[in-house]
Amino acid sequence: MKEQLQIIYEDNGIVVCHKLPGIAVQSPRAGQQDMVSLLRNYFARKKENTEIFLVHRLDQPVEGVMVFARTKEAAANLSSQVQKRQMDKQYLAVVEGRFEKKSGTLENFLIRDGKTNTSSVAEKEGKGAKKARLSYEVLEETEKDSLVKVILETGRHHQIRVQMAYVGHPLVGDKKYNPQCEAGYQPVGLCSVKTAFVHPLTGKQMEFEVEPQGTLFKKYKNF
Repeated sequence: MKEQLQIIYEDNGIVVCHKLPGIAVQSPRAGQQDMVSLLRNYFARKKENTEIFLVHRLDQPVEGVMVFARTKEAAANLSSQVQKRQMDKQYLAVVEGRFEKKSGTLENFLIRDGKTNTSSVAEKEGKGAKKARLSYEVLEETEKDSLVKVILETGRHHQIRVQMAYVGHPLVGDKKYNPQCEAGYQPVGLCSVKTAFVHPLTGKQMEFEVEPQGTLFKKYKNF
């Protein structure tokens, strides 16, 4: 069984992890393991400061690099980088079908529905609609699906999942936006593989990269 907590880097200001699919970032349910609880328990065992601050999120079925702050000062700095789009994020996605255009940019306006925890594409900019932009490049293809590199230029709710579904290439395993999904839990074919940012305390440029561990990526080699 894989360790639920996979730490890539830690110091007194930040901790960087590879979040596995199926683990929530933060859960209101008592007794349910989530990243924040796992990290607090980890630092408690080391008799260190157990404060953990969220600066960005990954959906529960999605895996990949996550950065957490360990002080209020570090959290404020990292949150500012996220808001100013200074934290670079790169993803790998396994999507249904093959693209006619092997690289390009997707730009839409997205509206979030808090009641259903979903987002959808709006026909035009309007009340509640936020601009969403990403670029993609097809790395490998099979007869049924494609491995795609995605670079986010904005960070909207379920952005990659919604925009890919809108152009006819929903993510494999995505029950919210892919009508072809089978019943039962499945990890989504999405991994945050690379994150780059400036260290909030030292000012040093930091970059972290992981390889997907989910089974959906195993048939592909071109990470």
